[in-house]
Amino acid sequence: MSRIPATSSFRDVGPINWVICRLGARGIRAPQFHLFNALSRHSALFWAWLPFSGVLLYWGRLSRFEAELVILRVGHLRDCEYELQQHRRLARSRGVDAGLQAKVFEGPDAEGLTDRQRVLLRATDEFVLSREVSGETWAALSTYLNQRQLIEFCFLAGQYDTLAATMNTLKLPLDFPD
Repeated sequence: MSRIPATSSFRDVGPINWVICRLGARGIRAPQFHLFNALSRHSALFWAWLPFSGVLLYWGRLSRFEAELVILRVGHLRDCEYELQQHRRLARSRGVDAGLQAKVFEGPDAEGLTDRQRVLLRATDEFVLSREVSGETWAALSTYLNQRQLIEFCFLAGQYDTLAATMNTLKLPLDFPD
């Protein structure tokens, strides 16, 4: 059971947030977007978080394909089914098929990953599990990413780690029946 109401009415969140929640649900093709419904109850944080999250998810310097690798790995490490349900779908639309998703869940040593994918997943593991990236892994990651992408990687992994913790703590219901 959700700890914060995961549905929202016009009265609960106000007219603008209500519209954003409905548009978000339409965007993910679900009757409700429980994350938006819950977060919109804190309007100031919701409005601060939306553009930040949107930049990382849609307009970042990392490719959308690579961003999904990071997000899926974070969701797996944090055992966040809500995050995984959302991003398994989105990742498929960005070229991360079920086979590659399985390798992401297996980890950086999975057979069939490219060297770049291995380094990205290893850096994600270190960032999430030890709260920093080792010098060796950072040097390897730096051979593939420029400075802006390196900064973005940190924010992306951190953002989705925070979201996973928030979604797990709030116990949001899944948006899709599967």
